[in-house]
Amino acid sequence: MPEADREGERYAVDQPQQTPGFYLKGSHQLDWGMKNRMARVFDPRSGRTVMLAIDHGYFQGPTTGLERIDLSIVPLLPSCDALFCTRGILRTLIPAQCQKPMVLRASGGPSILRDELSDEQIAMDMDDAVRLNAAGVGIQVFIGGEHETRSVHNMTRLVDAGLRAGVPVMGITAVGKTMVRDAKYFRLACRIIAELGAQYVKTYYVDDGFETVTASCPVPIVMAGGKKLPELEALTMAYNAVQQGASGVDMGRNIFQSEAPQAMIEAVAAVVHKNATPRQAFELFRSLKADAARATANVAAE
Repeated sequence: MPEADREGERYAVDQPQQTPGFYLKGSHQLDWGMKNRMARVFDPRSGRTVMLAIDHGYFQGPTTGLERIDLSIVPLLPSCDALFCTRGILRTLIPAQCQKPMVLRASGGPSILRDELSDEQIAMDMDDAVRLNAAGVGIQVFIGGEHETRSVHNMTRLVDAGLRAGVPVMGITAVGKTMVRDAKYFRLACRIIAELGAQYVKTYYVDDGFETVTASCPVPIVMAGGKKLPELEALTMAYNAVQQGASGVDMGRNIFQSEAPQAMIEAVAAVVHKNATPRQAFELFRSLKADAARATANVAAE
Protein backbone atom coordinates (compact mmCIF):
# COMPACT_ATOMS: atom_id res chain seq x y z
CA MET A 1 0.00 0.00 0.00
CA PRO A 2 1.50 3.40 -0.95
CA GLU A 3 2.37 5.70 1.91
CA ALA A 4 -0.10 8.56 2.27
CA ASP A 5 1.19 12.11 2.37
CA ARG A 6 0.54 14.11 5.52
CA GLU A 7 -2.60 16.25 5.30
CA GLY A 8 -1.91 19.87 4.42
CA GLU A 9 -2.38 22.82 6.73
CA ARG A 10 -2.34 25.90 4.50
CA TYR A 11 -6.05 26.44 3.90
CA ALA A 12 -5.95 30.26 3.57
CA VAL A 13 -9.47 30.53 4.94
CA ASP A 14 -9.23 34.34 4.75
CA GLN A 15 -8.78 34.26 0.96
CA PRO A 16 -11.98 33.17 -0.82
CA GLN A 17 -11.59 31.17 -4.01
CA GLN A 18 -11.97 33.36 -7.08
CA THR A 19 -15.07 32.90 -9.26
CA PRO A 20 -14.31 34.55 -12.64
CA GLY A 21 -17.33 34.94 -14.90
CA PHE A 22 -19.83 33.13 -12.66
CA TYR A 23 -20.77 33.63 -9.03
CA LEU A 24 -20.42 30.05 -7.74
CA LYS A 25 -16.99 28.71 -6.88
CA GLY A 26 -15.61 26.10 -9.23
CA SER A 27 -18.50 26.55 -11.68
CA HIS A 28 -17.22 29.16 -14.14
CA GLN A 29 -16.08 26.61 -16.74
CA LEU A 30 -19.24 24.52 -16.77
CA ASP A 31 -21.55 24.45 -19.79
CA TRP A 32 -24.40 26.98 -20.07
CA GLY A 33 -27.11 24.46 -19.23
CA MET A 34 -25.24 23.26 -16.15
CA LYS A 35 -24.73 26.85 -14.97
CA ASN A 36 -28.38 27.63 -15.58
CA ARG A 37 -29.49 24.69 -13.47
CA MET A 38 -27.04 25.70 -10.71
CA ALA A 39 -28.40 29.26 -10.85
CA ARG A 40 -31.90 27.91 -10.28
CA VAL A 41 -30.77 26.21 -7.07
CA PHE A 42 -28.37 28.90 -5.76
CA ASP A 43 -29.92 32.38 -5.62
CA PRO A 44 -27.73 34.66 -7.78
CA ARG A 45 -28.37 37.57 -5.42
CA SER A 46 -26.80 35.91 -2.39
CA GLY A 47 -24.94 33.01 -4.00
CA ARG A 48 -26.63 30.71 -1.49
CA THR A 49 -29.53 28.29 -1.26
CA VAL A 50 -32.12 27.07 1.20
CA MET A 51 -32.83 23.56 -0.02
CA LEU A 52 -35.64 21.68 1.69
CA ALA A 53 -34.60 18.04 2.11
CA ILE A 54 -37.48 15.55 2.16
CA ASP A 55 -35.80 12.47 0.66
CA HIS A 56 -35.66 10.58 3.98
CA GLY A 57 -38.32 8.07 2.92
CA TYR A 58 -35.99 6.46 0.39
CA PHE A 59 -34.59 4.35 3.22
CA GLN A 60 -36.60 5.32 6.32
CA GLY A 61 -40.17 5.17 5.04
CA PRO A 62 -42.75 7.65 6.43
CA THR A 63 -40.46 9.73 8.63
CA THR A 64 -42.00 11.93 11.33
CA GLY A 65 -43.16 15.10 9.59
CA LEU A 66 -43.26 13.42 6.19
CA GLU A 67 -46.25 11.13 6.75
CA ARG A 68 -48.39 13.34 4.48
CA ILE A 69 -46.14 15.36 2.20
CA ASP A 70 -49.15 16.88 0.49
CA LEU A 71 -50.15 18.46 3.81
CA SER A 72 -46.79 19.19 5.47
CA ILE A 73 -44.40 20.01 2.61
CA VAL A 74 -46.36 21.37 -0.35
CA PRO A 75 -47.38 24.51 1.64
CA LEU A 76 -43.66 25.19 2.31
CA LEU A 77 -42.59 25.12 -1.34
CA PRO A 78 -42.93 28.88 -1.92
CA SER A 79 -40.43 29.53 0.88
CA CYS A 80 -37.58 27.26 -0.23
CA ASP A 81 -35.07 27.81 -3.04
CA ALA A 82 -35.05 24.16 -4.09
CA LEU A 83 -36.57 20.84 -3.04
CA PHE A 84 -34.48 17.69 -2.56
CA CYS A 85 -36.76 14.69 -2.98
CA THR A 86 -37.17 11.33 -4.69
CA ARG A 87 -38.65 10.95 -8.15
CA GLY A 88 -41.53 8.97 -6.67
CA ILE A 89 -42.57 11.84 -4.42
CA LEU A 90 -42.07 14.35 -7.24
CA ARG A 91 -44.35 12.45 -9.59
CA THR A 92 -47.05 11.64 -7.04
CA LEU A 93 -47.27 14.63 -4.72
CA ILE A 94 -45.45 17.75 -5.97
CA PRO A 95 -47.70 19.93 -8.18
CA ALA A 96 -46.38 20.19 -11.72
CA GLN A 97 -47.16 23.90 -11.72
CA CYS A 98 -44.55 24.43 -8.98
CA GLN A 99 -41.74 26.59 -10.35
CA LYS A 100 -39.18 25.67 -7.71
CA PRO A 101 -36.14 23.68 -8.90
CA MET A 102 -36.09 20.01 -8.00
CA VAL A 103 -32.97 18.07 -7.04
CA LEU A 104 -33.62 14.34 -7.12
CA ARG A 105 -32.23 11.57 -4.91
CA ALA A 106 -30.44 9.24 -7.33
CA SER A 107 -29.08 6.49 -5.05
CA GLY A 108 -30.68 3.84 -2.90
CA GLY A 109 -30.58 0.27 -1.74
CA PRO A 110 -30.54 -0.81 1.91
CA SER A 111 -33.28 0.28 4.29
CA ILE A 112 -32.97 1.43 7.87
CA LEU A 113 -33.51 -2.22 8.85
CA ARG A 114 -29.95 -3.01 7.73
CA ASP A 115 -26.88 -2.36 9.87
CA GLU A 116 -24.73 -1.53 6.83
CA LEU A 117 -26.16 1.34 4.79
CA SER A 118 -23.28 1.85 2.34
CA ASP A 119 -24.45 -0.87 -0.06
CA GLU A 120 -26.20 1.61 -2.34
CA GLN A 121 -26.59 1.61 -6.11
CA ILE A 122 -27.60 4.23 -8.64
CA ALA A 123 -31.38 4.24 -8.33
CA MET A 124 -32.47 6.31 -11.32
CA ASP A 125 -31.38 7.01 -14.86
CA MET A 126 -30.18 10.47 -15.87
CA ASP A 127 -32.69 10.40 -18.74
CA ASP A 128 -35.46 10.34 -16.17
CA ALA A 129 -33.95 13.34 -14.37
CA VAL A 130 -34.03 15.24 -17.67
CA ARG A 131 -37.58 14.01 -18.33
CA LEU A 132 -38.58 15.44 -14.95
CA ASN A 133 -36.84 18.76 -15.66
CA ALA A 134 -34.64 18.27 -12.60
CA ALA A 135 -32.19 21.00 -11.63
CA GLY A 136 -29.80 18.37 -10.31
CA VAL A 137 -29.41 14.96 -8.72
CA GLY A 138 -27.92 13.92 -5.40
CA ILE A 139 -26.03 10.74 -4.54
CA GLN A 140 -24.60 9.35 -1.32
CA VAL A 141 -20.84 8.74 -1.18
CA PHE A 142 -19.57 6.54 1.66
CA ILE A 143 -15.92 7.55 2.09
CA GLY A 144 -14.45 5.06 4.55
CA GLY A 145 -17.51 2.82 4.39
CA GLU A 146 -17.56 -0.89 3.64
CA HIS A 147 -18.72 -0.22 0.07
CA GLU A 148 -16.65 2.94 -0.45
CA THR A 149 -15.34 2.07 -3.94
CA ARG A 150 -18.77 1.18 -5.26
CA SER A 151 -20.30 4.38 -3.95
CA VAL A 152 -17.51 6.44 -5.51
CA HIS A 153 -18.01 4.69 -8.84
CA ASN A 154 -21.77 5.23 -8.55
CA MET A 155 -21.09 8.95 -8.27
CA THR A 156 -18.59 9.13 -11.14
CA ARG A 157 -20.98 7.26 -13.44
CA LEU A 158 -23.68 9.76 -12.51
CA VAL A 159 -21.28 12.67 -13.04
CA ASP A 160 -20.47 11.40 -16.55
CA ALA A 161 -24.17 11.09 -17.34
CA GLY A 162 -24.81 14.54 -15.88
CA LEU A 163 -22.10 16.13 -18.02
CA ARG A 164 -23.68 14.64 -21.13
CA ALA A 165 -27.11 15.98 -20.16
CA GLY A 166 -26.11 19.24 -18.47
CA VAL A 167 -27.42 18.12 -15.06
CA PRO A 168 -25.34 18.93 -11.92
CA VAL A 169 -24.56 16.22 -9.37
CA MET A 170 -24.58 16.88 -5.64
CA GLY A 171 -22.28 14.44 -3.85
CA ILE A 172 -23.42 13.74 -0.29
CA THR A 173 -20.95 12.77 2.42
CA ALA A 174 -22.40 9.76 4.22
CA VAL A 175 -21.23 9.11 7.75
CA GLY A 176 -21.54 5.54 9.02
CA LYS A 177 -22.66 4.65 12.51
CA THR A 178 -19.06 4.18 13.73
CA MET A 179 -17.32 6.98 11.78
CA VAL A 180 -15.92 10.05 13.50
CA ARG A 181 -17.57 13.28 12.42
CA ASP A 182 -14.71 15.77 12.49
CA ALA A 183 -13.18 18.33 10.16
CA LYS A 184 -10.37 15.99 9.10
CA TYR A 185 -12.87 13.39 7.86
CA PHE A 186 -15.05 15.94 6.07
CA ARG A 187 -12.04 17.62 4.44
CA LEU A 188 -11.12 14.22 3.03
CA ALA A 189 -14.62 13.24 1.95
CA CYS A 190 -15.60 16.58 0.41
CA ARG A 191 -12.33 16.93 -1.47
CA ILE A 192 -12.57 13.42 -2.92
CA ILE A 193 -16.15 14.05 -4.06
CA ALA A 194 -15.16 17.34 -5.71
CA GLU A 195 -12.00 15.93 -7.27
CA LEU A 196 -14.02 13.16 -8.91
CA GLY A 197 -16.41 15.59 -10.54
CA ALA A 198 -19.42 16.49 -8.39
CA GLN A 199 -20.58 20.04 -9.04
CA TYR A 200 -21.42 20.65 -5.37
CA VAL A 201 -21.25 18.79 -2.07
CA LYS A 202 -23.63 18.30 0.83
CA THR A 203 -21.93 17.70 4.15
CA TYR A 204 -22.34 18.10 7.89
CA TYR A 205 -21.30 21.06 10.02
CA VAL A 206 -18.66 20.60 12.70
CA ASP A 207 -17.89 23.15 15.41
CA ASP A 208 -14.11 22.89 15.09
CA GLY A 209 -12.54 23.55 11.71
CA PHE A 210 -15.54 23.76 9.37
CA GLU A 211 -13.96 26.73 7.61
CA THR A 212 -11.11 24.44 6.52
CA VAL A 213 -13.66 22.02 5.04
CA THR A 214 -15.18 24.74 2.84
CA ALA A 215 -11.82 26.33 1.99
CA SER A 216 -10.28 23.06 0.81
CA CYS A 217 -13.29 22.07 -1.31
CA PRO A 218 -13.18 23.73 -4.78
CA VAL A 219 -16.96 23.53 -5.35
CA PRO A 220 -19.89 24.89 -3.32
CA ILE A 221 -20.76 23.14 -0.07
CA VAL A 222 -24.28 23.03 1.34
CA MET A 223 -24.72 22.12 4.99
CA ALA A 224 -26.81 19.09 5.88
CA GLY A 225 -29.33 19.85 8.60
CA GLY A 226 -28.93 16.54 10.41
CA LYS A 227 -30.99 15.53 13.42
CA LYS A 228 -33.70 17.73 14.92
CA LEU A 229 -32.33 20.44 17.20
CA PRO A 230 -34.02 23.18 19.19
CA GLU A 231 -34.77 26.04 16.80
CA LEU A 232 -32.16 28.46 18.15
CA GLU A 233 -29.47 25.77 17.94
CA ALA A 234 -30.41 24.90 14.37
CA LEU A 235 -30.35 28.56 13.35
CA THR A 236 -26.97 29.00 15.05
CA MET A 237 -25.60 26.01 13.17
CA ALA A 238 -26.85 27.39 9.84
CA TYR A 239 -25.42 30.82 10.61
CA ASN A 240 -22.02 29.44 11.55
CA ALA A 241 -21.94 27.28 8.42
CA VAL A 242 -22.61 30.09 5.95
CA GLN A 243 -20.32 32.49 7.78
CA GLN A 244 -17.59 29.86 7.50
CA GLY A 245 -17.98 29.41 3.77
CA ALA A 246 -21.00 27.19 3.10
CA SER A 247 -23.14 28.19 0.10
CA GLY A 248 -26.35 27.46 1.96
CA VAL A 249 -28.15 24.58 3.62
CA ASP A 250 -30.06 21.46 2.66
CA MET A 251 -32.21 21.19 5.76
CA GLY A 252 -35.05 18.80 6.46
CA ARG A 253 -35.88 17.62 9.97
CA ASN A 254 -35.02 20.98 11.55
CA ILE A 255 -37.74 22.49 9.37
CA PHE A 256 -40.50 19.93 8.87
CA GLN A 257 -40.22 18.58 12.44
CA SER A 258 -40.32 22.08 13.93
CA GLU A 259 -43.47 23.00 15.81
CA ALA A 260 -43.82 25.86 13.30
CA PRO A 261 -42.30 24.72 9.97
CA GLN A 262 -43.34 27.79 7.97
CA ALA A 263 -41.83 30.14 10.52
CA MET A 264 -38.69 28.04 10.71
CA ILE A 265 -38.01 27.94 6.98
CA GLU A 266 -38.39 31.70 6.79
CA ALA A 267 -36.02 32.14 9.72
CA VAL A 268 -33.47 29.87 8.04
CA ALA A 269 -33.80 31.90 4.83
CA ALA A 270 -33.10 35.09 6.79
CA VAL A 271 -29.87 33.56 8.09
CA VAL A 272 -28.77 32.21 4.71
CA HIS A 273 -29.72 35.08 2.41
CA LYS A 274 -29.71 38.13 4.69
CA ASN A 275 -26.98 37.18 7.19
CA ALA A 276 -29.42 37.53 10.08
CA THR A 277 -27.82 36.55 13.37
CA PRO A 278 -29.17 33.48 15.17
CA ARG A 279 -30.89 35.68 17.74
CA GLN A 280 -32.49 37.87 15.06
CA ALA A 281 -33.66 34.81 13.16
CA PHE A 282 -35.02 33.20 16.31
CA GLU A 283 -37.01 36.34 17.11
CA LEU A 284 -38.37 36.24 13.55
CA PHE A 285 -39.31 32.60 14.10
CA ARG A 286 -41.14 33.42 17.33
CA SER A 287 -42.96 36.35 15.74
CA LEU A 288 -44.09 34.36 12.70
CA LYS A 289 -45.12 31.45 14.90
CA ALA A 290 -47.23 33.77 17.07
CA ASP A 291 -48.81 35.36 13.98
CA ALA A 292 -49.74 31.93 12.65
CA ALA A 293 -51.24 30.92 15.99
CA ARG A 294 -53.37 34.07 16.09
CA ALA A 295 -54.54 33.51 12.53
CA THR A 296 -55.54 29.94 13.36
CA ALA A 297 -57.38 31.09 16.47
CA ASN A 298 -59.27 33.73 14.48
CA VAL A 299 -60.35 31.18 11.88
CA ALA A 300 -61.50 28.81 14.62
CA ALA A 301 -63.51 31.59 16.24
CA GLU A 302 -65.39 32.47 13.08
